[in-house]
Amino acid sequence: MFDGVARRYDRTNAVLSGGNAGLWRAATRRAVNPQPGERILDIAAGTGTSAAALARSGATVIALDFSQGMVDEGRRRHPGLDFVQGDAERLPFGDDEFDAVTISFGLRNVQRPQVALTEMYRVLKPGGRVVICEFSRPPSRVVRAGYYAYLRHVMPLIVGAASSNPEAYRYLFESIQDWPDQATLSQWLRTAGFTKVGHRNLTTGVVALHRGRKPQNAALRASVSQRRARSTAPKRRSSSSASPSAARSSTTDH
Repeated sequence: MFDGVARRYDRTNAVLSGGNAGLWRAATRRAVNPQPGERILDIAAGTGTSAAALARSGATVIALDFSQGMVDEGRRRHPGLDFVQGDAERLPFGDDEFDAVTISFGLRNVQRPQVALTEMYRVLKPGGRVVICEFSRPPSRVVRAGYYAYLRHVMPLIVGAASSNPEAYRYLFESIQDWPDQATLSQWLRTAGFTKVGHRNLTTGVVALHRGRKPQNAALRASVSQRRARSTAPKRRSSSSASPSAARSSTTDH
């Protein structure tokens, strides 16, 4: 789907956001706070607009995207950037490689976002930071109703005029409406092992900027690893005299 919108992707986003896309990108860059010499991973980097802004700090930025079309377009526009085609749920990097990991408007498109958060935690160095910019749920009911009305009725008209592949945007309203609120995403970050988790709303909560840290404390990191190992370990069958049918029912419920 994203292969089909790569050529006019950034222009369409700018139009759909009413010009706010640049402001959200700037807020994300400030939250990442890239420093010279750092190694930063930008997931769902698209054509590399945000990655290029991060790289201007002197940091080494890897731009990763699942869509080969986006990667190809990004390489054409930013030949000095390092683009990688890859899956957020199986990042093609080793443990503890990056000082910062960021993803903007991409976590919502990952099939298993909590798995992706676990992968972000894995590739971060101890003390490394994660920054997520994503559509969210405006706290105000009035704002939320107006926003959803815009997505349902106005956005399709704009997409038809601005996008190179309007069909690819049909999913957008449903994905935003179904996406969890700010508190839920914050809890997902904590479950993945991140500490110092927080968020702030942008544009009345249409977008939220989430942040967290991979603990520097080795004991905390070990606790996360142990908890994760317990959650993924196969459960032992009970030694009680449960019937086979009851055992099958229990397994199916997980």
